[in-house]
Amino acid sequence: MKKQRKTVWITGASSGIGLAFAHAYAQKGYRLILTARREERLKKIAARLDVPCRIVAADLSSEAECKKVCEVLKQEQIDIFINNAGYGTCGDFLETDLDKELGMIRVNVEAMHILCKEVLRQMEFRGHGTILNVASSAGLLPGGPYMATYYATKSYVVSLTKSIHEELRRKKCKVYVCALCPGPVDTEFNQRADVEFALPGITPQECVAEALRGMFLHRTIIVPTLMVRLGCSLQKLVPDSILLPVIGSKQKSKIAR
Repeated sequence: MKKQRKTVWITGASSGIGLAFAHAYAQKGYRLILTARREERLKKIAARLDVPCRIVAADLSSEAECKKVCEVLKQEQIDIFINNAGYGTCGDFLETDLDKELGMIRVNVEAMHILCKEVLRQMEFRGHGTILNVASSAGLLPGGPYMATYYATKSYVVSLTKSIHEELRRKKCKVYVCALCPGPVDTEFNQRADVEFALPGITPQECVAEALRGMFLHRTIIVPTLMVRLGCSLQKLVPDSILLPVIGSKQKSKIAR
């Protein structure tokens, strides 16, 4: 009897880290469920992948569409969920566009929360599964002047993930939940956030390779690259009164001109 393929669901799958995850899991022979706003782009991606793909296009900034996607996929047995959809914005908080920020909160926080909760319930019922919430190294810092809202959304992802992980551990549940916290990654994020990184970013493929390694080791918080891991560890030793001005200066230098 032919062995059934495992299924991975990836949101934000049309570009960047999500697309790199799609290629990585296709190479492993997984069946893919791909979600993003751009349906035609997803279809072109699926046509290039030598594995079965299901396309479920959705605008995850809409609570109704988030819930609709969960309903559509209710009968799917999702083995791995890459909760990746998200974006950022950069600038002085007094000047950044409120509608763009609220949209970012809906995607980075509300959609991430809704999808994580619904998939987790299904996995907990079955007794197995993996959820990777894509956060950022920004979520490990005390704040980010000039990217204030983005840093706050990613802190939410990190905090939620750690808490869920502990609850599952206490229940001795076999479902594994973790968060990916990369530093700069060369993706379309930069253009959408109106930001230029001060440091060179890693490729999405490098980020995903580190993520898969961290998942294999069952880490709760996965931080790609030694330099970013060291930076995140050392910042804990620095008082916020010193650290925040430094972060603010670095962030301000990133704003695209």
